[in-house]
Amino acid sequence: MASSATQVTPEFTWRLMTGFQQSAAFKAAIELEIFTKIGEGHRTASDIANATGAAERGVRILADAMTVHGLLAKSGDEYSLSDEATAFLDKNSQMYIGSAVEFLMGPAQMRGFEDFTSAVRHGGSQISGEASLDPESPMWVTFARSMMPLMMPSAQMIAARIGLPNDQPIKVLDIAAGHGIFGINVAMQYPKAEIYALDWKNVLTVATENAERFGVADRHHLIPGSAFDADFGADYDIVLVTNFLHHFDPETNIAFLRKVHEALKPGGHAYTLEFVPNDDRVSPPSEALFSIVMLAATPAGDAYTFKELDHMFKAAGFSHSEHIPLAPMPQHLIVSTK
Repeated sequence: MASSATQVTPEFTWRLMTGFQQSAAFKAAIELEIFTKIGEGHRTASDIANATGAAERGVRILADAMTVHGLLAKSGDEYSLSDEATAFLDKNSQMYIGSAVEFLMGPAQMRGFEDFTSAVRHGGSQISGEASLDPESPMWVTFARSMMPLMMPSAQMIAARIGLPNDQPIKVLDIAAGHGIFGINVAMQYPKAEIYALDWKNVLTVATENAERFGVADRHHLIPGSAFDADFGADYDIVLVTNFLHHFDPETNIAFLRKVHEALKPGGHAYTLEFVPNDDRVSPPSEALFSIVMLAATPAGDAYTFKELDHMFKAAGFSHSEHIPLAPMPQHLIVSTK
């Protein structure tokens, strides 16, 4: 009989079974702006309910749940924000990332997990219509509008690592630009950089809005179309390939990367942002777990190890690649040289 010191409990299994309940509660807290209203000084369930237009009972139960998760603190009948909630979940913070729930927990993403067992059985997404590959899909417009704040730290780190003289004219291709924030950060770092943002036409409207917002619209040019079919142009110093390769199988990526290689100047660089697990594919946790997202959402995508990515770049003609983790973010930068 097991001793109390080694007794096994089902607590973790229970948390996995009920995890969807907690993420749904978190989504509701974002949508009702619970964290923002508390940050503005509404501290009791009654005050928060009045500020949000929600029922007091509902607010009290939801705020208590967020307290259990450590995002709020409770003293008597008053709630206050944790440091994390203050930084990332209050809309008045410049680091607010709550908008990401619109994409990460939106219908298109959730649909892939409704019958995840089928995705496992077939080795890829069973979503009909392949909305992620549809040039008219509103999903990527939602992505562009909601995910930009979450991508800002990585975009800033990439721009800071380019390492060229700040007054040097550079030509940059931003592939699958989406919100455009990766190319925009390069433009802010390099006053003589010309950015060419490639994405579907409806998505590029968001990139244009952000280029205007950050004051680089005069150096932000558009290439509407598919990354597989559009004419990239040539003589780029840098090509940004951010959050793209994980959607496709290695053979598709190699063909695409050959196109990137051709668009670069001799000695030019591809800057690739990806979730990169270790060779064991079970660590670090965030990088390793990203593979299930690709299994649910794509026919053949994956979270690739650096060894796998390095092989793709070499097969496409690149001379060598460098792997740079972007801690504390879970994403990694791969810098590949033509």
